[in-house]
Amino acid sequence: MRQIAFRQALREALQEEFRRDERVFLMGEEVAEYNGAYKVSQGMLDEFGPKRVIDTPIAELGFAAIGVGAAQNGLRPVVEFMTWNFAVLALDQILNTASKMLAMSGGQVGCPIVFRGPNGSAGQLGAQHSTAFESYYANIPGLKVISVSNPYDAKGLLKAAIRDDDPVVFMESELMYGDMGEVPEEEYIIPIGKADIKRAGKDVTIVSFNKMMKVALGAAEELAKEGIEAEVIDLRTIRPLDWFTILESVKKTNRLVIVEEQWPFASISSEITYRIQKEGFDYLDAPIRRITAQDAPMHYAPNLVKQYLPDVERTVKLVKEVMYMKK
Repeated sequence: MRQIAFRQALREALQEEFRRDERVFLMGEEVAEYNGAYKVSQGMLDEFGPKRVIDTPIAELGFAAIGVGAAQNGLRPVVEFMTWNFAVLALDQILNTASKMLAMSGGQVGCPIVFRGPNGSAGQLGAQHSTAFESYYANIPGLKVISVSNPYDAKGLLKAAIRDDDPVVFMESELMYGDMGEVPEEEYIIPIGKADIKRAGKDVTIVSFNKMMKVALGAAEELAKEGIEAEVIDLRTIRPLDWFTILESVKKTNRLVIVEEQWPFASISSEITYRIQKEGFDYLDAPIRRITAQDAPMHYAPNLVKQYLPDVERTVKLVKEVMYMKK
């Protein structure tokens, strides 16, 4: 199978949906003339023209509102934020309009829109550009939240998001746009709401999503050297949350470790922990453990960045703790 970059997988998803449905359009900062801040939309202005690939001012609330209004009137917008850190300015439209309109209108007015862009930290960018937002948006009824870790999932889930009749928050990562992965040339769709077992195992379940999947899979590789077989699950969709796949894995492994980039309080791991202890308490041979970002803003200094984010070494240590091995 061919190998393509993460950004190319996203671009192909957009191009295919543009060709399939003339109601789909893209808007955001630098998506047209500049070919996208991360080159996801490269070449799309030339193919589809300025009415469907639209450069906006630096005004997230404004162009998010235009997208929401367009969605409520029959179009299918894709709104790109240069980073989800900037999208807090558009939260009023996402929270108070897009997510609530179907309920407020008694099912008469939907909002089929995709908000997408890079999320979380991307190295030394300082505290105001380094927040992971999955738990923020997953806390909002009416939204679907997708957070992808590889090109194959990115393409299949973005196509599904564009076709979905509900508002979808689609999380990427600046650090993954150049990542290569296998993506088939033929069309495919990945259903929203289904986690994926990326590595099978029998001794412990490790759950993660987005770029922290690299930590989870890296830890599994290190553990394998010591004869520990970790089962690694990629959530892919944060809301709706496929906790059933996690539960079935825990029934087999009897141990669960969660790796995420969120702050610890009211995080995705908090919700997973509640669901699994409620439905699978009798299957657990150890307390559920997690490794998250530190409970503080992420500072610029590289030594603090390293301490702030989960890593392979600390994840391996945590797995050994739930297996009651010597530290």
